[in-house]
Amino acid sequence: MTGIAAGACLLLIMGAALLALVHAAPPDLAAILGDPYLRHVVQFTAVQAALSCLLSVALAIPVARALARRAQFPGRTLLLRLFGLPMVMPAIVAVFAIVALYGESGWLHRLLAPAGLSTGCLLYGLSGILIAHVFFNMPFAARAFLAALEAVPGESWRLASQLGMDSRAVFRLIEWPALRGTLASVAGLVFMLCFASFAITLTLGGGPRWASLEAAIYQALLYDFHLGRAAVLALTQLAVSGLLLFTLHRMLVPAPVSLGIGRAIKRPDVAGRGGAILDTLVIGCAGLYVGLPVAAVAIAGFTGALAAVIEAAVTWKAAAIGLAVAGSATCLATGAALLLIGGGRRLARPNAFQFIGSLPLAASPLALGAGLFVLLTRLGGSLEMGLGLVALINAMMGIPYVMRVVAPAAREAAERHDRLCASLDIRGWDRWRLIDGPVLRRPIGLAMALVAALSLGDLGAIALFGTPGTATLPLLIYQQLAAYRLDAAAGTSLLLVALTFGCFVLIERLVGGPAHA
Repeated sequence: MTGIAAGACLLLIMGAALLALVHAAPPDLAAILGDPYLRHVVQFTAVQAALSCLLSVALAIPVARALARRAQFPGRTLLLRLFGLPMVMPAIVAVFAIVALYGESGWLHRLLAPAGLSTGCLLYGLSGILIAHVFFNMPFAARAFLAALEAVPGESWRLASQLGMDSRAVFRLIEWPALRGTLASVAGLVFMLCFASFAITLTLGGGPRWASLEAAIYQALLYDFHLGRAAVLALTQLAVSGLLLFTLHRMLVPAPVSLGIGRAIKRPDVAGRGGAILDTLVIGCAGLYVGLPVAAVAIAGFTGALAAVIEAAVTWKAAAIGLAVAGSATCLATGAALLLIGGGRRLARPNAFQFIGSLPLAASPLALGAGLFVLLTRLGGSLEMGLGLVALINAMMGIPYVMRVVAPAAREAAERHDRLCASLDIRGWDRWRLIDGPVLRRPIGLAMALVAALSLGDLGAIALFGTPGTATLPLLIYQQLAAYRLDAAAGTSLLLVALTFGCFVLIERLVGGPAHA
């Protein structure tokens, strides 16, 4: 019953936000949809998401192939960890990193200036948005594709060696079939994330010409206070993301079990010197593309106004508010996700509860916040409730991540222990304490750390409901960038990165236990 109650609460909140948006939409919907500006916003959002997805996936495939071929080289583990950083790096910090690297006073601009070249023209508009989106999504896609390639049985490589396959034949007959099963889901997820991007398009868009749906919703609510236009934009975003989510859910099938004996066998396409040089160049360029912005944040932070930022009372107030919101959101998301997973197991409907828990993916924090903002306005509420709504929105956006991390481990634990627990009549708290808790401790710790990091770096919800006295660090960075206070933004960005990574490691270690456990 608790799982059903959790699912009902999630559906009730999302349904209330959706109904508020539908009610706020103007009756003359055709006139609104015929607005040239709105059509341009929708078209640009789709185009930039499609281009970001295409570039991220197209670049990730050769990177994954190079890493799969070069299974051992100095720094490979460090590089894979570097590829994991964008997943937990706040988007607004990544925006500052792009500015520090490609801006008029950035590293690349100073490096290329003697040759009469400039990177300033790449920073704002579509090119800047694509650079930032590829920075976030190419490493994620590369790691997903690498996992698919590493799952190829060793017997396939032995057969390829016996048949004398070259690199092209290996890709066509072995690697592409392995990638094809992952390609659609990875590309769909990347497109959905780019379609719902807010901080990147807001700060690097550079004006109405490059405004995305999320930026247009933000402007309609806070600057124009045009609830009808915001409602139409949010409903459009929900419709597209919902369709993609449904399609992705239908595509998700259990991975086939490898029938190989698990012995590592050398690939036939690793011996050529030309291939080794090409793989080195691909891996090196990918590492620089991800590593340089990370280094830019660290160096700019230490050489900027870090001391002044640390001494400012507003910085620590923003940090404390962010930690409180993140802590509340993490606990809510984890509790709700565990109830949904448990309900699906008890009612033998895991896929249905998994789909319910994935529904927030169809709504970006800004689209969901727009619905709650309209609802709050209709009910005569006050923005003093803003922080509570920010925590609620971040919790709802964190539920899918908790379920994706914990549900597979819970399903495996159920398959292994259900019969034993039934025979010994171990139920309820005793089963959790003796069986499920120790097994799920590691994935729960990872999921909680991920939700806390995402909440600490979120700008969408706090941008709607934040006030001058309730700003978090991401909102503070956005305000500093908007005022061209780059030294202050550098120090605050470094502090936010340290806080985010520190919370991630601390929560994962405290909840999940030591790495060897």
